[in-house]
Amino acid sequence: MDTKIYTADDLAAAAKDIVDGKLVSFPTETVYGLGADATNEDAVKQVYAAKGRPSDNPLIVHVDGPEMVERYAQPLSDEAKKLINTFWPGPLTIIFNLKDNVLSKTVTGGLDTAAFRNPNNDVTLSLIREAGVPIVGPSANTSGKPSPTLAKHVYHDLKGKIAGILDDGECQYGVESTVLDMSTDQPAILRPGAISAEQIEEIINKPVLDERVHLSASQIPKAPGMKYKHYAPSAQVYIVDSTSDFKEAAKWASQQDHTVGVMATDTVLNDIDWPDNVETFSLGDTVLSASHALFAGLRHFDNEEEVKSILTQGFANQGIGEAYMNRLNKSAGQKHFNK
Repeated sequence: MDTKIYTADDLAAAAKDIVDGKLVSFPTETVYGLGADATNEDAVKQVYAAKGRPSDNPLIVHVDGPEMVERYAQPLSDEAKKLINTFWPGPLTIIFNLKDNVLSKTVTGGLDTAAFRNPNNDVTLSLIREAGVPIVGPSANTSGKPSPTLAKHVYHDLKGKIAGILDDGECQYGVESTVLDMSTDQPAILRPGAISAEQIEEIINKPVLDERVHLSASQIPKAPGMKYKHYAPSAQVYIVDSTSDFKEAAKWASQQDHTVGVMATDTVLNDIDWPDNVETFSLGDTVLSASHALFAGLRHFDNEEEVKSILTQGFANQGIGEAYMNRLNKSAGQKHFNK
């Protein structure tokens, strides 16, 4: 099929595709999502097929506000309402218990819970309202590859597989939303993002657990990113833990018989005389800019066949750096550069 590029002026056409059971990629403040009518099981199955996504990996349901959540979720607690009032629209996904038989098990991965998000993007909120249905939206990439932060990234992975891409420019954050499980008495972070546990605890006045675990083959994840390999380019990624290690990394790179990619801040890139077989990609000046650029950099080097290794700067595991390091560790398979 032809994959159309839509703009904000084409919302009616994009929404009609969704209502007609077709797939449309949409922008959010985090990454681009792959959208389908969450109430149409056949359409949702197409999402798994287009991405090559395991069928037990649940999908996030995008809504235009709490009223749409309440059609499907069991009554929201006061704590949940406080979080919604504080962080929505925004990069916080919340898992709730569902009413009986309101969403297909294809959406939930067979669970009785679902993850809901109210994205902070006016174009996508208008798309949801125009379609009149909640829209599932995993990242719009081939499963396991770096998430897309530009419409062209989506087109690269999914052209000919989906009806359209709603282009609203570059995403703001570049890493996916925080996933918070509110389906049990004890709130828990299942995936870190721009909203931290400390911010959540301040609103609900109770501790939030960290339950980021790697599940066994028989276990069903409650949220994306808990079970399967994610964010990985074809080249092997290595985390460089300290900026002082990059000089040794440059020496190591000079001894390789292939092109080595380097992703680091401008300070690091400008401080070293890189060998001829190194190609660099700027992560900007801060951990925030690095988080914004991480997936774009991984995708850049994934398109360079001669790049077989990627040395990538690590940051302190706090604030947005926690989300950055979570994605980087997964893309690297926990491999670090050893001097």
